[in-house]
Amino acid sequence: MRLRLDLAYDGTEFSGWAAQPGLRTVEGELSAALTTLLRAPDPVRLTVAGRTDAGVHARGQVAHADVSEAAYLAVVGRSDRTPEVAALTRLGGLLGPDLVVHRVSRAPDGFDARFAAVWRRYSYRIADRPAGHDPLRRRDTVWLREDLDVDAMTQAGARLVGLRDFAAFCKRREGATTVRTLMEFSWTRGAEGAVEARVVADAFCHSMVRALVGAVVPVGLGREPVDWPAQVQASAERSSRVTVMPAHGLCLEEVGYPPDEALAGRAREARARRGEH
Repeated sequence: MRLRLDLAYDGTEFSGWAAQPGLRTVEGELSAALTTLLRAPDPVRLTVAGRTDAGVHARGQVAHADVSEAAYLAVVGRSDRTPEVAALTRLGGLLGPDLVVHRVSRAPDGFDARFAAVWRRYSYRIADRPAGHDPLRRRDTVWLREDLDVDAMTQAGARLVGLRDFAAFCKRREGATTVRTLMEFSWTRGAEGAVEARVVADAFCHSMVRALVGAVVPVGLGREPVDWPAQVQASAERSSRVTVMPAHGLCLEEVGYPPDEALAGRAREARARRGEH
């Protein structure tokens, strides 16, 4: 059977999502916990909606795992709890405080955490004024010493929205497309003074969000015109003038999926479009 897991983590002490020998990763910790929970003979394998890099956080990450149904039903032991409640409680005891599974559920037919997703929403947080440099938020906020023009950054971001080739903002991977649909890229300033990006797309390639932010920050600082990020995008080549922003300001906030009856079709479509099988 396929399990869906909804989870969140503080990425500070993790070397990213993907399991790596000798390093603490989100996938490694979660797989180990599930393997123990289910008493599986082999490590439980996971598929995730967004493979976050080292230092990147998540509030709305989604993963799936194919597991033995008998082992899953057995997690209740002698209690009268449902497997979902029992698994959630026991995972809480197996995981550290910086990785929390909020929900365990039986996935509907056709569900694929990665390929069935129709959009991902990220945030990126910057404190550009000394009064907004809150030491309690230093792990999820990038500090700048100059004021940002939020309206100019939003105008620049809006010019990147649409179905485009984002090769200028991605690390290329053999056989994979860099064409994505960017649905929203806007900025707001919160009551406490920090500015936050809202970035939504059907999918993101490696380093794309941090590079997009790095392209509009110079606009906000008045060093580049509003149309400069769009010019970089149109070039389809990485520019040394675009700084990939620090990882700790980035957070995966939410992943969206279609109705259950459309899951399988969406997964097939996404695999074909990205050239991955």
